Amino acid sequence: MKAIYDVPAPAKLNLFLHLTGRRPDGYHLLQSVFMLVDWCDTLHFELRSDGQIQREDLSEALPADDLIVRAARLLQQTGQTPLGAQISVQKNIPAQAGLGGGSSDAASTLLALNRLWGLQLSTEQLCALAIRLGADVPFFIRGRNAWVEGIGDIIRPLETTEQCPPGRFIIVKPEAGLETAKIFSAPELKRDKKPATIAGFAADHYRFGENDLQPVAQRLCPEVTQALNWLASSGLCPRMTGSGSAVFSHMLKQDESKLDLASAPGTWRIKQCSNMEVHPLLGWATSDKSSVGV
Repeated sequence: MKAIYDVPAPAKLNLFLHLTGRRPDGYHLLQSVFMLVDWCDTLHFELRSDGQIQREDLSEALPADDLIVRAARLLQQTGQTPLGAQISVQKNIPAQAGLGGGSSDAASTLLALNRLWGLQLSTEQLCALAIRLGADVPFFIRGRNAWVEGIGDIIRPLETTEQCPPGRFIIVKPEAGLETAKIFSAPELKRDKKPATIAGFAADHYRFGENDLQPVAQRLCPEVTQALNWLASSGLCPRMTGSGSAVFSHMLKQDESKLDLASAPGTWRIKQCSNMEVHPLLGWATSDKSSVGV
């Protein structure tokens, strides 16, 4: 195998995000449902025999040592391979949005290079590397919508449509971004939410709970409030995803005609998406029972 082209890296939405405590080491304990949506970055991988990891940005410029490069180097070191890769990136998912774009790129890099280099690492082995790159990366490696707890390390797949039914969503990313660290360090952040249950979530999938990070984000970034109000003016029930600044709402078919897209600021990025039952790369790790073609 000399190359793998058109590798998708989908975004995720946090359908809710509750903070239930904080560990002595400072890490926050959370509960959330992570859901894949079909807003994707696209990556291309070409084999290099000289051991070099090179990245080409096909759209916006990324930091030199971003998660894609770090993931490739970590896998290269772990697999003790002399091979390298030329990685081309078409970036579509906005940064500082709470959509997990960087984490998803890292996961797709691990999955694709595991194949391209013939390393044959299992899902569990890749997840052990993924957690070293970021708390969200193992979710994308596992490839299923999931109930997430702990510090993001306890991942329970939601494998049926009853647990996570098909839906349409509108996502709004204001021009301003948000730094996750500033939100989690805010003194007014509430960290004492009563633990929820999967049964409670399943009773009202797309209106369940709230995002405990949202009030702090709205104080730090007024555009979050503007985006929430814009969606609410169309009769939707929006909330923020992750640590923002993107907000979203579930939509029924009749809601789409109510949206006045022309009234939104031109600097906002607006995307209508569907959720995904599974990650497009599910089955790419060696231990997986199914296999996806290249």
